[in-house]
Amino acid sequence: MRTSDYNYHLPSHLIAQTPVEPRDSSRLLVLHRSTGRIEHRQRFRELADYLRKGDVLVFNNSRVIPARLHARREGTGGRVEFLLLKRLKEGVWEAVGRPSRRLVPGSPILVEGETRAELCVEVLEATEDGTKTVRLSSEEEIESEGRVPLPPYIHTPLDNPERYQTVYSSVPGSVAAPTAGLHFTPELLKTLEGRGTQQVYVTLHVGLDTFRPLRDEDPREHVIHGEYFQMDQDAAAQLNAARKDGRRVIAVGTTSVRLLEQAALYAENRVTPEHVSTSGWAELYILPGHRFRAVDAMITNFHLPRTTLLMLVSAFAGREHILNAYREAIAREYRFYSFGDGMLIL
Repeated sequence: MRTSDYNYHLPSHLIAQTPVEPRDSSRLLVLHRSTGRIEHRQRFRELADYLRKGDVLVFNNSRVIPARLHARREGTGGRVEFLLLKRLKEGVWEAVGRPSRRLVPGSPILVEGETRAELCVEVLEATEDGTKTVRLSSEEEIESEGRVPLPPYIHTPLDNPERYQTVYSSVPGSVAAPTAGLHFTPELLKTLEGRGTQQVYVTLHVGLDTFRPLRDEDPREHVIHGEYFQMDQDAAAQLNAARKDGRRVIAVGTTSVRLLEQAALYAENRVTPEHVSTSGWAELYILPGHRFRAVDAMITNFHLPRTTLLMLVSAFAGREHILNAYREAIAREYRFYSFGDGMLIL
């Protein structure tokens, strides 16, 4: 297995810069993984045609925080930018900063926000992988002083920051959106519920690590960072009932896949087949060869080349099926990445 085996060329004009309106009017590619057969649907809302009564849709309700902080160094006034990645404990975060070499431990940095609140960032430690450990003078000011971070391949400013949130987001903590969920509208959710599907909500706070291209030619050399997750007792009970009844569990997004498979692995290690209320760090690295324990189908977007996400969907559907679907999507000019079109893998 080589990282270069998960590469493809995407014309730049197919990288979606803005979301479509309404959300569920994006296109939908349907891939049948048992045969490789592909169907093309003009509207994502046609997803309903492929769902059965009793299917369980699992949504990640994490909400993107305004994790990008623009600041100035005290004394010199030099401009600084931080991107908060992961909350380590109260007031202490893992972050990346620019210009990195000037962000030395001990220097206080004042954030420039909309309300000019007194939010100070102190660099505590610089790590070997280029990240920083920082202390915030107040976490309460993040919401007012920070900005929602968009992926680096999106160059068009977003008029409405809520378009980079799912309509059901409710638990702040992510630094990137679980983008497969961006296609859903309240009306579509209501339609799917009316057709007898169940909707289960879990939480996994998305970090940036899974989106980064792999540097090593052997993907097994890559160290994936953990992402905090929670599954409450109600969600666990609904998933257990679905599995007992033989009903399908359909993960909305690779983040939901990772959470479900991590929770299933926890259950297996406890020598019990059932989910329980649990929380912790999802550190599962899903590569081709992974045995899926909890997911029967998934809804996802089109992913960047040479990434762990492309390998995850390849593990589920097969590398050749996935790359063939991507070739066909490019030929038919589907829109790619965060604001792009959707894919249903059955």
